[in-house]
Formats: sequence, C-alpha cells, structure tokens
Amino acid sequence: MVYKFIAAVGIVALAACSGDKICEPPIPAESSADSSSSVIPAESSAESSSSVILSGDSRDDSAGSSTKSSDSRNSSSSAAGQSSSSSETVSSSSSETTSSSNAEPVAQYLWHDEFDGETIDTSKWTFEIGTGAGGWGNNEWEYYTSRKENAYIKDGVLHIRAQKEDYEGQKYTSARMITKDKFAFTYGTVEARIALPTGKGIWPAFWMLGQNIDEVSWPACGEIDIIEAVNTENKIYGTNHWANGAEYATYGNNTGDYRNQKFELDITQFHTYKFTWDEKYIRMFVDDFMYHEILIENNEGDTEEFHKPFFFLLNVAVAGNWPGFEVDDSQFPNEMLVDYIRVVSD
Repeated sequence: MVYKFIAAVGIVALAACSGDKICEPPIPAESSADSSSSVIPAESSAESSSSVILSGDSRDDSAGSSTKSSDSRNSSSSAAGQSSSSSETVSSSSSETTSSSNAEPVAQYLWHDEFDGETIDTSKWTFEIGTGAGGWGNNEWEYYTSRKENAYIKDGVLHIRAQKEDYEGQKYTSARMITKDKFAFTYGTVEARIALPTGKGIWPAFWMLGQNIDEVSWPACGEIDIIEAVNTENKIYGTNHWANGAEYATYGNNTGDYRNQKFELDITQFHTYKFTWDEKYIRMFVDDFMYHEILIENNEGDTEEFHKPFFFLLNVAVAGNWPGFEVDDSQFPNEMLVDYIRVVSD
C-alpha cells in the first residue's frame, strides 16, 4: 500500500524514481515461474495478465504504517487491550463464509494464522489506531480502530470491516492489523485465502514492510504489496517499492494485463493468493496465475531492501490518493475476508 501513491500507467515496465528521473527497474525474469509448489493446492488455475507501471509521486505510507515514532504512526503501542509478545524474526464483501482451515495440517508452517479462535490473536497481530500522519501518508479518510465492529472472527474467517460512521472526527472506520515486532521473516512462500471488497473509494491490501522501518524509514525499509485492489476493479495489483539509492523506485504489475495475458476473476470471492520470495526472485500468484515478478538477485536495481526481514499488514482503507475521493456510501459496511495466512520456509 505504499506511502505516497504512485499513479498507475499501464504501458512499459519502468520504475519511477523521485523527481522527474525515470530509472530502469530490476530485470523481470524472462520465463514464467513454476507455481506448482503451493503450500496448499490452489483451488483453480486460469489464464493470465501485462505489466503496469506505477509512476509519479511516491506515496508516503511510512507516515502511516507501524513505524515512525511520531503521532499515530506509533499507534501500534496504543491499541487498547492489545497484549504484547516477544518479537519473532525468521531467515468480501460476502457475509456468508465457510472456513477451509480446520482440515489443513499446521505443523509444517513457519508461521500461520487460521483465524479459528473466537477472537483475534494479539500474540500475532497488533492494531494500529487512528488516522496516521497525512491519512497514513495517502490522505485516507478512515479512522482505524481495534473494535469488534471493525475486526472480528466468525466461523473461522477474519473480517476487516469498513463502516460509514462518525468516529473521532472521521466519517469512516476500519481496521489495520500488523505483525511488526511479533513476526517477520526473510525468504519463504506465503499462501493466503482471501476475498476482497469492491466499491467506489475502497482500497483493501495485504502487504509487507521492512522490519527495520523505525531505523531507516520508508522507502529504505522496502515495501512489498502482495494484494491491492481499488474501487470496483476486478483486478489485483502486485508491487515493490524501494529506495533505489538516494531516490525512490517502484515496479508493479496486475492481473488485468501481464505479459499479454489477462486473468479474469471476481475478487469478492475467495481466491488462493501465493507469494514466493527467495534470493533471486519475488513472485506473486492468484489461483496459480502469476501477476508479478521481479529479479532481486545480487541486489539488481539496488534492491538490497528485499533481502531483509519483512512483516505483514492487513487493512481496508477508504478513499486516498489512489482510489480517489469519491466514495459510494451505499456499499458500507464492506469487508475483506481472510480464511488463513500460511508461511513456509524455502
């Protein structure tokens, strides 16, 4: 979900640096990845998507993610009633849901959350509270809370609910959950079963930030957006953001047009999303269709950020620099549904 937004222009694969300079992105791989090594077999396979370039002004989500020691960016420590645990670092909107978690083996996972309990596990997740600096750096309109009205578990599924309501000076509420200082990892395979909300002005995301963000700030910590969607698009975006030396760079793709293929999907239904990360490549898949790939071997393109520990974030934003500032209030409440998130080491 980056810090400052980068306007999407779907033409050629370039990465935008700060200012007017355009820099070359890390070299994408020539061949398609073998996605057969799913943690859990995907529910379906399908046709594919073309690279979209995110360019323009950088979004400063650092103002909004769990790290800066200023105002509500440090709100992870202020979440009422949230328990703390020692840090572990290792190298839809539909209301009727059925969890597939119970039947799955869990012993082999590096980290996982099946969302099978009655409450959200605060030994794994921290709630970020408030509006963040500059609307979490993206001029978002929601107030993030730790209330059950905005985040709860039902029938083995996590619900992150955005609502239209006047709360603490804002017109909308939602939730933003992070694993910072509780779980971070370097390299591995992530699989998640997720259904996303759609609607004018809605912006759900499952993403990652560098665990060292407090020390080096953004974008030097790096950011990996595994899943983002905006407005009513039935399209998934995958993006990397990094410092590129003294400047800012981003490289992203989406399911709408990737390598001259398009993957048709209804994002409000559950799909299996997979993220693979090793010393050479970062790759992203939905139902075994690859929609993003970036070469990071030997810090190609000054990508040393992507060889360090990252933590997870889940949130549903309302309005902001990317989806824009027209919001359809008739959509609320609107929810992201998460059946499970599982991580295995490679």
